[in-house]
Amino acid sequence: PLSRSYRGLTLVLTFLCYTSYHLSRKPISIVKSQLHLNCSALGTNPHNNSNSSTWCSWAPFDQDNYKELFGALDNAFLVAYAIGMFISGIFGERLPLRYYLSGGMVLSGLFTALFGLGYFWDIHVLWYFIIVQVCNGLVQTTGWPSVVACVGNWFGKGKRGLIMGVWNSHTSVGNILGSLIAGVWVSSEWGLSFIVPGIIIAAVGIICFFFLVEHPEDVSCSPPLHHGASDEKDPEGSTSDDRSSADPKESSEELEAISFLGALRIPGVVEFSLCLLFAKLVSYTFLYWLPLYIVNVAHFGAKEAGDLSTLFDVGGILGGILAGLISDYTGGRATTCCVMLVVAAPMLFLYNRIGQNGIGTSIAMLIICGALVNGPYALITTAVSADLGTHESLKGNAKALSTVTAIIDGTGSVGAALGPLLAGLISPTGWNNVFYMLIAADVLACLFLARVVVKEVRGWYGCMARKRGY
Repeated sequence: PLSRSYRGLTLVLTFLCYTSYHLSRKPISIVKSQLHLNCSALGTNPHNNSNSSTWCSWAPFDQDNYKELFGALDNAFLVAYAIGMFISGIFGERLPLRYYLSGGMVLSGLFTALFGLGYFWDIHVLWYFIIVQVCNGLVQTTGWPSVVACVGNWFGKGKRGLIMGVWNSHTSVGNILGSLIAGVWVSSEWGLSFIVPGIIIAAVGIICFFFLVEHPEDVSCSPPLHHGASDEKDPEGSTSDDRSSADPKESSEELEAISFLGALRIPGVVEFSLCLLFAKLVSYTFLYWLPLYIVNVAHFGAKEAGDLSTLFDVGGILGGILAGLISDYTGGRATTCCVMLVVAAPMLFLYNRIGQNGIGTSIAMLIICGALVNGPYALITTAVSADLGTHESLKGNAKALSTVTAIIDGTGSVGAALGPLLAGLISPTGWNNVFYMLIAADVLACLFLARVVVKEVRGWYGCMARKRGY
């Protein structure tokens, strides 16, 4: 009962933590459409010395190259996040996770609020916003390795896909809440669209500092069994009695944190990392550009476009749960990801072609595309990362969770940086070309998983043959 209580507490706290991380990242995509407006629709220009078509926009985003400037803002955050993530996992493996996570959240709140304060301080210098984005990207890398390591420390492999699929809905819940909160002030005082989320993530970080428990051993609970067979029955020499009789503190001192190269040698880490690079490219392009796409193509207002874009994240919640459930039942994490990515490609094509034909069609297509795009992304960054971070080749060394998670998500973050950048460069040539780029990325993500999928399929055939007595 004590272990179940702490497991529940860990799930709730880490869920709230990463919800607040995504809540603080989302406002930039909502505010973009407010930073560069069609001023001629607002009536007479009250400032005679300003350009009649851009007088209501926020300099420096009132120029014709505003899409490139938005891409620079996105990339400032995402490149810093990608670079910092490879380092963050190494620190996360060697520092107390509770301090590391809560400290990063408070700093994230500070830099998120600083972006919004640019409105109240009347700042129109591009470098101010870029520097704030870079700093925010670096400190936000404290989040993902820490929360995945905490959950992985408490939960074994048994139903990890389903549990983490439901738990990973924090990503979409955070995006939805971030969109709704930012939408409240986007048309009046857009600075509050950043300041309020900044206060929220800092407050959750303080709560995490006081209540999060990193390891079961810290509260005299037994650690979980991490390998597939162990969830059904204990293998020879690895019974729960053996582990409970050993001194957890003594064991943790004997095992050193894994090196970066050592983590890369774990089977599957490279393949899933490269797959996530392209899967996250697609997901983050939608995260940063979907509201603007809806404004330009469907001609909705900024608030309405932001609200409608949350349906993509609703689909992401459903997709993450479905991917976890299927992969638990079949035992095929890679195959589940590959099938969803294959189906996602034609759905993206259809959304671009018919997604704006009516509000009903738009809602349905956004939910379907969100499920198919975010399902594999959610599965790889949660259950797959935890599986590989506790891989049997590590021989019981659990000090690889943060490093493996950081490598996989860091590689994926390279794609997350490339996607919005490419969208900013390609969108002036037409939104059709942006969607062709996203479809190509989906196909490449499938190709990188081909070897692991073949291995899983062979394992299924071998299992069926043994059952039939061949």
